[in-house]
Amino acid sequence: MSNSWQSQFTADARLLPHLVDLPTDQVLLSHLTEEDYRKASFLDQRIINPQLRRQLVPWSELSQIDVTEAAPPQYIFHIGHVGSTLLSRLLGEIDTVLALREPQLLRTLCEISQIREEPDSPWSPEVYEKRFSEAAGWLSRSFRPDQRVMIKASSFVSELAPQLLASSSDALFLYAPLDRYIPTILAGEASVQETHMMAGARLKRLTLHLGKAPARLWELSLAERVAMSWMCELVTLFVAQKASTSAKILWMDFESFLHDPAESLTRAAAHFNHELSAHKATELISGPIMSSYSKAPEHDYSPDLRQELLKDANEKHAADIRAAINWTEKVASEFPLVAEAMQWIETRK
Repeated sequence: MSNSWQSQFTADARLLPHLVDLPTDQVLLSHLTEEDYRKASFLDQRIINPQLRRQLVPWSELSQIDVTEAAPPQYIFHIGHVGSTLLSRLLGEIDTVLALREPQLLRTLCEISQIREEPDSPWSPEVYEKRFSEAAGWLSRSFRPDQRVMIKASSFVSELAPQLLASSSDALFLYAPLDRYIPTILAGEASVQETHMMAGARLKRLTLHLGKAPARLWELSLAERVAMSWMCELVTLFVAQKASTSAKILWMDFESFLHDPAESLTRAAAHFNHELSAHKATELISGPIMSSYSKAPEHDYSPDLRQELLKDANEKHAADIRAAINWTEKVASEFPLVAEAMQWIETRK
């Protein structure tokens, strides 16, 4: 990459602060075009290939660059596997949107935020706060003055939502009802593996929000682990909603989106103050984005196929799903915060 990276960094979003090398305190800058951003499902290590131009620079040097102040990013937060990548891709087709999907830099900040008061944190609390502000500014850069960054975060980055939304930003909170969420996860091998992998961390996060563990991991069936994961992410969003009094937040049920995608997409665009005509919305939801798997567009995945998979999962796991829903209701009866969060989404219908 050219030695003039400093001027390139100030010009627009072509240099993405991609990854942080904590041992050397360096940031990997990766060169991306608008089309690269449009195509990328994830802005993490998965986009690195031999053709990607990139270079490491010390964080201290990057922090010395005066970046033109831009409007704070808009955000899509979600509970996982509820169409956030799909919504991000659809909204990213609007000319005034630069969509960033799961930037690794935010994930790193979130991980450090969870231990920033602990002795094993790589940064002091003061350094964390300074670098959080710097990173938020870096991720605000777009390619044109009329373009606004819209970040689709990883689900566990929702823990950072109160801090990210403190600057009066706009956000979309995506969720799904529990009785639809459980079969959605059970229908996919990858989502089941992810549930097992993240269950411990999610139970720990949920325990921190509730002040007491609602269960012990080894006691939970697979379906109950899915329900616990749903509960963790829903409570996290609900807590963020209560903390983010200056933010403009739209809650959206993914099932409602699928029922009327054109109207829901238009409503989401209007919430973010982006122009999207009814004709353009219909064109987008009739196009290839809706008929492919958003995380891997080379694979077909339509709403009809999703319904077939859900029907099969509901039939195959009926007893386990019912038991998991009953367990969730029992937890809600013991923990008011869970009951409040569940009641909140009921009132969104």
